[in-house]
Amino acid sequence: MGDEPFAVKAGAAVLSQGGSAADAATTMFFALTATYPVAAGLGGGGICVAHDQSTGRNEVFEFLARDSDGKGPFAVPAAVRGFAVLQNAYGRLPWQRDVAPGEDYAATGFPISSALFDRLNAAQDVVRLDASLAAEFFDETGHLKPAGVTVTNTALAATLADIRVGGPDGFYRGAAAGKIASYTSTQGDAITTAELDGVAVNRLAPHVVQLGSEIGYLAPDRIGAGAFANSLLARLIDAQGNVTVGDQSASATAAATKATLDQFGISELPRDMGATGFAAIDNTGQAVSCAVTMNGPFGSGHTVPGTGMLLARAPSSGPAGIAAAFLTPAIATDGSDGVVSLAGAGAGGPNGTAAMAYTLLKLARGQDLTQPGAIRSTGIAPYDTVNVIACHDSVCATLPDPQAHGLGAAAGDLGN
Repeated sequence: MGDEPFAVKAGAAVLSQGGSAADAATTMFFALTATYPVAAGLGGGGICVAHDQSTGRNEVFEFLARDSDGKGPFAVPAAVRGFAVLQNAYGRLPWQRDVAPGEDYAATGFPISSALFDRLNAAQDVVRLDASLAAEFFDETGHLKPAGVTVTNTALAATLADIRVGGPDGFYRGAAAGKIASYTSTQGDAITTAELDGVAVNRLAPHVVQLGSEIGYLAPDRIGAGAFANSLLARLIDAQGNVTVGDQSASATAAATKATLDQFGISELPRDMGATGFAAIDNTGQAVSCAVTMNGPFGSGHTVPGTGMLLARAPSSGPAGIAAAFLTPAIATDGSDGVVSLAGAGAGGPNGTAAMAYTLLKLARGQDLTQPGAIRSTGIAPYDTVNVIACHDSVCATLPDPQAHGLGAAAGDLGN
């Protein structure tokens, strides 16, 4: 389940081959680096929430791209390490299997999806100014290639091949690391090879919230995204899991979102902050929800020569750097037996978080989320999205954002 259909199909294929939810999420991420570089890339970072029914484990993986020591315009990439740690903890397939679909998309080509084209169209100025992006997405007349046209990124494929073969060390200690250090030094912001080698992942206990008879797991307050989402939810649901607002869930969520933005002193925000979310549930009851960001559409708009990868914008370098505050992966389980009732992610901006909060509010009311129309996005912020897998009575339904071009795909029995 996610914003970009080709990446979702790759994740579903992994599930059909016996992969876990963590394998599917890892596969979707690496596929997105090729098929949806506006919001997901090797140069970015993110947050994942994982639930493993067989062990009862619930944890958060935080791997946001941070400012470099030099405080320049480019972030230190963290996503490769983040998904490597997640996959090592919860994956069932070889790492190489999870990386390969993204490499294949980049090497042999993929058709530009409607989801990608919409964001390419809105970010043409960014695409045009980067030689690598322009060569991939503009035709010889200087116009954007339309949806359906096949494009490739062979340099990215080579970088993904290094990651497939060498794991995270193939990136952080390999050829890509040297090229990142060399390129950023010419741009006045040297991200050193030592910084790259030192990228770490925080494995944290989730914030646990009662949602009626369900239990929700979100990022903890020590992460900005957790602080924002948890503050918003606290305006709607009390500590005992009781809904504290009236029957108008949408208007109550909108009011709570506005109050939370005011609480954190957030006013004007960019229209597109370069983020996306995705989730997977496997047939053992494992669930993983992730949200990732490049801190702006196509990140910094700078491709590292010879790698095919975009550098994310440093969080402190502009308003889109606050994108990480609105990454809202969430999982909910039945309070009695730990069976997953929801796995999903809001991303992109406060409306993505609001849409996830609206969904959790309905869950707390005991409403069946597997029905059409169960989730809602505002429509006023087209790049703030929510994607949800909802399960009820052993039946799971995939609910892509109703205002976007995402996809939900099933592989085998996703219920329990």
